[in-house]
Amino acid sequence: MIRTTGITKAYGNLKVLKGIDIWIQDKEVVSIVGASGAGKTTLLQIIGTLDHPDVGTIYYNDSDVSRLKGRTLAAFRNNNIGFVFQFHQLLPEFTALENVCIPAYIAGKSKIEAESRASELLGFLNLAERLDHKPSELSGGEQQRVAVARALVNNPSVILADEPSGNLDTENKNELHKLFFKLRDTFGQTIIIVTHDRQLASMSDRVLQIKDGLIINES
Repeated sequence: MIRTTGITKAYGNLKVLKGIDIWIQDKEVVSIVGASGAGKTTLLQIIGTLDHPDVGTIYYNDSDVSRLKGRTLAAFRNNNIGFVFQFHQLLPEFTALENVCIPAYIAGKSKIEAESRASELLGFLNLAERLDHKPSELSGGEQQRVAVARALVNNPSVILADEPSGNLDTENKNELHKLFFKLRDTFGQTIIIVTHDRQLASMSDRVLQIKDGLIINES
């Protein structure tokens, strides 16, 4: 499903990634773990095409997406990859429904189609009664579930999550962890999660450990 070969990345004299080769299977849940500064988030951003490697390639189903640029790259990202961040990044002036619809509008979907899909997802995530609430009116767990719905609205094949439960209390953290596996089983997504949470990592199909810019262990 996803393959990277020889990924390197440096910022000035700081070499963050030093040659990353990984293979992620279709519908697999994979956690990437490691100490702060090991290169986890940089690797996730490169896999998600938010950043470019200095050297190396990223393949999605044997297509080299590292060659894509501009609007073609943006369209690929919007249609194929959903992002969930530690801080939900919801737009405060919009309702839950409107926040979820935004990627669908960017993809050129009609208002009716976008709102129908967004309502369906929010209902699936037990937020049917919160469609018209703005982020400030939602709990932390509810905000993160809205962010998950936003990531799913274009039915992407891949979900990338960067410390998704790092800002949640224990109860909401546990619910979010279970949700990722429910999403995989229900919608068939491939899910890659950067996390410090050992519980979440232990639930994954595979764990990749990164240290000093290299994958040093796989379990």
